[in-house]
Amino acid sequence: LRLLQTQALAEEEAAKAKRELLTRFLQDKLSREEQSSMWGLHKVHTLWRLAQRKAKDQELRQDIEILSQTFSRVMDCKDGVIETLVSDLKEAEEQQNRALRSHLHLMDQLLHLQRCRLGYLEEGFNAQVDALKAEFEAERCGISGGEGEW
Repeated sequence: LRLLQTQALAEEEAAKAKRELLTRFLQDKLSREEQSSMWGLHKVHTLWRLAQRKAKDQELRQDIEILSQTFSRVMDCKDGVIETLVSDLKEAEEQQNRALRSHLHLMDQLLHLQRCRLGYLEEGFNAQVDALKAEFEAERCGISGGEGEW
């Protein structure tokens, strides 16, 4: 009976040791699987981020290309406007120079006309002065010659 009890106890301890060994083995395997799963998940996340970065990179490059083309078109338009304004400015300067020359020519004509008019007025004035001097001299002679009569 004792022998049976000892054998049963030994079998029970062997079964218990076997269960513990199996439990440790399964726990180690579970731990390795979890670690492997974490590494796999990390790789998946890394690859997903890489794919997202590539997609975003391509999208940003397309946006930059579109913005670059838009910028070039805007700059071309502004260059055209600047060229137009420069030509308009040159034309306006030419018109201003023509107007100034015309104004100076008209001012010269006006000065000439005024000098001629002044010359005629001066001649008329001198003629009147001479007539008045002659009349004055005639009256003076008339008065001087008739001084004794008073």
